[in-house]
Amino acid sequence: MATPALLTPNLLTIGQLAARTGLSVSAIRFHESRGLVRALRSAGNQRRFARADIRRLSFVLIAQRLGLTLTEIERALATLPEGRAPTRRDWLAISQRIRATLEERIRTLERTRDLLDGCIGCGCLSLGSCALYNPGDRAARAGAGPRFLLGDRPADFDAPTARRKRRSQP
Repeated sequence: MATPALLTPNLLTIGQLAARTGLSVSAIRFHESRGLVRALRSAGNQRRFARADIRRLSFVLIAQRLGLTLTEIERALATLPEGRAPTRRDWLAISQRIRATLEERIRTLERTRDLLDGCIGCGCLSLGSCALYNPGDRAARAGAGPRFLLGDRPADFDAPTARRKRRSQP
């Protein structure tokens, strides 16, 4: 016999949760395996989810569209209270915590947008051999990856004497 808690209309089957969120049953199982939602089990060992899990899974979908990684999403949802539906204040706290991550992503996208024409527009597609933008592959001194898109500026790699000459010129 099922426990009284499992007879409440506030619990949803996995199929009902899938219909409400637009996620497939297998995606919900995956998110459950990662701890993003937790199912109760009926006497027949069937999954039952709290109505609040609709919001948790909706947050997962939104966060993924915003570019958050699964690890970032897991960290955010781990701050929600156990045993009760999150309040507006709980969700606001998550929003404030991920804001810095989103702001940095926006800055990266803006840098990429602003540098894209100069980087790809020349046609060489090689920062390592670009005589104008990265002569001598000086950006490689800062490490791997697209250094200018990561926030470095070409001037960061100028030799100290080159910086002094430029400053002293009228």
